[in-house]
Amino acid sequence: MAKTIEGLYYSESHEWVRIEGEYGYVGITDYAQQAMGNIVYVDMPEEDDEFTAGEEFGAVESVKAASDLISPVSGVVEEINNDLEDKPELINQDAYSAWIMKIRLTNPEEKDSLMDATAYAAFCEKEQ
Repeated sequence: MAKTIEGLYYSESHEWVRIEGEYGYVGITDYAQQAMGNIVYVDMPEEDDEFTAGEEFGAVESVKAASDLISPVSGVVEEINNDLEDKPELINQDAYSAWIMKIRLTNPEEKDSLMDATAYAAFCEKEQ
């Protein structure tokens, strides 16, 4: 069963977003990091990059594969998690604390089209 956290919003491409005021923290789910195996590199966006929901914003590479990162929400990148440059394995250790980008939301209502923890867990069950 996929580990999920209540209060986060999940996309079908296995990204999560934690909304805090006008900002969203975006990362990949525990399900995604388990499927990928040992993560060796995270290609992150630049600060001030702008993305729309559904747009690619980077990639995660593991010993098995590379996977594009798809933004679950629209906004402007405020910050990236610099810790991941030297320690991409932090995502394997705790996918929900190892956020990849902090984004200033331009359309906060987009979260309503994402899944909650229960729906995401059911979605992952179907994928297996």
